[in-house]
This record gives sequence, structure tokens and C-alpha cells, in this order.
Amino acid sequence: MSSTTTDSTELQNLIKLFQNCETQPRQHFPAKSSAVLVCLYQEQREDKNELRVILTKRSTTLSSHPGEVALPGGKRDQEDKDDIATALREAREEIGLDPSLVTIISVLEPFVNKKGMSVAPVIGILHDKKAFNPLPNPAEVEEIFDVPLEMFLKDKNRRAEEREHEGERYLLQYFDYYSEDKERNFTIWALTAGILIRVASIVYQRLPKFQERKPSFWNQPN
Repeated sequence: MSSTTTDSTELQNLIKLFQNCETQPRQHFPAKSSAVLVCLYQEQREDKNELRVILTKRSTTLSSHPGEVALPGGKRDQEDKDDIATALREAREEIGLDPSLVTIISVLEPFVNKKGMSVAPVIGILHDKKAFNPLPNPAEVEEIFDVPLEMFLKDKNRRAEEREHEGERYLLQYFDYYSEDKERNFTIWALTAGILIRVASIVYQRLPKFQERKPSFWNQPN
């Protein structure tokens, strides 16, 4: 397998796909506000040019969501002028990603988790994977890995669990992925999976091959 760079034509095509889905930059932020970086890059794998996304496994010592798979990101600092600044700052702090390596192409409508935290997905393109030297912050991140974006539209290695919140029944999606680089399995689920289903649906211009039944508190269109 070999890394590839994202050329200008591919970048412009991705920008066009997100144009109708992005939201206006937030001028006023809710008390509980955060942003995550959906960092995409292209790589040649098994004779296929594949779009992949960078994920982390959170440290097991964290008080919030210990050991879970997540997108790089976190809570907004008062100094952050917008969601892009939050996502890029957090990605640098968590995984050592230099913001100069990433081109931001869109910011999607925020999701809202069960605790009322607003989470804005910031979509970025990593032009050259080889230029990125992952440096996990041990206080926050246990591992850094990547997965193919298209897997979040497929039924393979997916399962769903019915949950209930304030009388509403919804489905939590779980995606199991075996990383050959790490030689072990990871499970991507809940809000992280929901965000990546949304991003994959935009990029590949199709709905997933399974029923989503998203929770209404996510504040996302069905």
C-alpha cells in the first residue's frame, strides 16, 4: 500500500459535494459547545484509491468517554474564533496534526448529544498523509488509527442497539473495524458513527444500506 496526495481536481469535487450541506459560521455559541475534525485523506489500497478518515481511541484515564473511539476534537475555548479554530487546535493538541497540512472544506450542522453538548463536524482534507507524523497526547489519546469512510454506508461489520430516551426509541449504530496496522479491532459507535454516516452519505451521494433511526435530540434531519 502507498500513500497518495489529494490533487486540486479531487479537492474541488469534494468541496462541491459539501456546498449544499454546510451551515453558516456560528456567531453565537451555546454554553456547551465543541467541534470535531473529520480529517479525510486518500490512499491507494488493494488497487483502489480509498478515502479514509483519522480516528482516535481515547485514553482510559479520562473522566468522559474513557477508551472510546472518537474524532479529534473537544470543547471550545473562549479564544477560539469559530468551530474551525476549535477543531484544528484540538487536533494539534490531541494527535500532533499541524493545521497547515489541512484544508478545511466545510462545517456541517452541529449534532447535539444526550447531555446537551453541541458538536460541530469540521470537514478537512489532509493533502499528504506522509507529511503527518502522529503524536498522540498520552493524557487524552491512547491510539491513532484510520478507517475507510465508505464503511459507514455498508451493512458489513455493523450492528445496532435500540435505546430509549424520554420515551423515544432510537438506534445506536456500531461499526467494528480490524486495523491491520494496529493488529486489533476497534468499535466506532454512537455520535461518532452518526457523524461519519452523515459525512459518507454526502461524499458518496447515497443513503446507508441500513435503517438509521437517529435520536431526535441529535437535531439532525432524517
